[in-house]
Amino acid sequence: MINLGELPEDVIRAYLSFPQRNEFLPVRSADGVLDVWVLRERAYPLADYLAWSVDMRVRTRLTSDSEFYAALEQALTLWEEEQVHKAGAEEEEDFGEVGDNQDLLGWSHDDAPIVRLVNKTLQQAITQGASDVHFEGQANAFLVRFRLDGELHLVRSLDKALQSTVLARIKVMGDMDVAESRAPQDGRIQVRLAQKDVDIRVSTVPTLNGEKAVLRILDRSKTILSLPDLGMEDQDLVHFRQAISVPNGIILVTGPTGSGKTTSLYAALSELVEEARNIMTVEDPVEYHLPGVNQVQVNRAAGVTFASAIRAFLRQDPDILLVGEVRDQETASTAIQASLTGHLVLTTLHTNDAPTAITRLLEMGLEPFLVASSMTLAMAQRLVRVNCPHCSVEVPVDRATMELLGKDRGLRPVQQRGKGCEKCLNTGFKGRRGIYELMPVDEELRSLIIQKSSVDAFADYRRARGLRTMLEHGLTLVERGLTTYEEILRVTRQ
Repeated sequence: MINLGELPEDVIRAYLSFPQRNEFLPVRSADGVLDVWVLRERAYPLADYLAWSVDMRVRTRLTSDSEFYAALEQALTLWEEEQVHKAGAEEEEDFGEVGDNQDLLGWSHDDAPIVRLVNKTLQQAITQGASDVHFEGQANAFLVRFRLDGELHLVRSLDKALQSTVLARIKVMGDMDVAESRAPQDGRIQVRLAQKDVDIRVSTVPTLNGEKAVLRILDRSKTILSLPDLGMEDQDLVHFRQAISVPNGIILVTGPTGSGKTTSLYAALSELVEEARNIMTVEDPVEYHLPGVNQVQVNRAAGVTFASAIRAFLRQDPDILLVGEVRDQETASTAIQASLTGHLVLTTLHTNDAPTAITRLLEMGLEPFLVASSMTLAMAQRLVRVNCPHCSVEVPVDRATMELLGKDRGLRPVQQRGKGCEKCLNTGFKGRRGIYELMPVDEELRSLIIQKSSVDAFADYRRARGLRTMLEHGLTLVERGLTTYEEILRVTRQ
């Protein structure tokens, strides 16, 4: 059993002076012997040198990646805590310099405490799989929050005096104007962690309690999951694969920000990539790297918008186009024209459900016959948190939840729910999966579109066809013990 808090101060200081801390870690010291874990055999000399520098004998053990990085995370958090509080008292103003693709595990004990604090926070966020990091001031505190599985969680509360220096450090890393604190700013940070590159988008805004920064983490090394891995199954999977197998037409995936739309489209592209196809994407930003796909990022300063990129793509002999988002009439019209000229177009739209996606296009001023002849599928989706498999237990469902769902559904009065453990950071949930609502476009639906029918008419058509809603899909997951009724209601209530 290791106890990192009992290591002598001289061992910790000597270890923190090494730039290669992501390769070895001292874990125990007793009777003149220093136990060191190493991640790779090449780190044995580093362990030897560390023990020699503190006048101790060394005992090494080769460990797995998961065991090593879990201990490293714990060690750096523990050993940095005291330095962070000292920085708050001293109002440290050395923001440090930033190079390209800074290694988050490569900071030195000689770095300013603020530099180490920000690097350590980013390392922790990436390791835990956070999508966003919030640095925000309150009246008497400075908070750090992570968005994990779609929910914000307080990670630490720091001294209010740290706010201005931490924001300055973030601006330096994002190549932003440190002196400007009265206007919103955007920046970009590129870092490395455990041999993988991570892009971070930075946004700062002035608030009544000082500036707030939100950092969106884009881990380009993320594995692109398959459609079944995302949660698409049964008839929904059949309908979706039928739609992407058609050589032309437009597929709309709808949902709010953070509902996994782009992830679903890239899962579809991963099934379509082959040497005989020319696939092109325009996104803002590019979130995944997929071999065999030509990816373009929106750059408004250079005149690269969604609409202009689509027009340029059509001169590049494409087979399949992915358009990150339909935001306006020009982009929608250009995407539809591309689908009508023999190309398969996949894109996203911000609406609550599949029927509303159709009416949204009509409200943009598009001709109904163009929408009807080009659209092959409308799909809405949400992401629901999955019960932690390590602490899930059976619990009764409260009466208010049952009443919201409706007593006529014949639902069970008990459900599985995670009670919270170390594995799930005491949230009761670990990971997310999609729930879907698909509307394939057939002749009957095309007729309704041409008539500019109401949302209610499209919803009636969906029910008549026996197509399930996101709520109904979610309830099947609860029956299988994968999530909770409350979680389904949280993401589907409009």
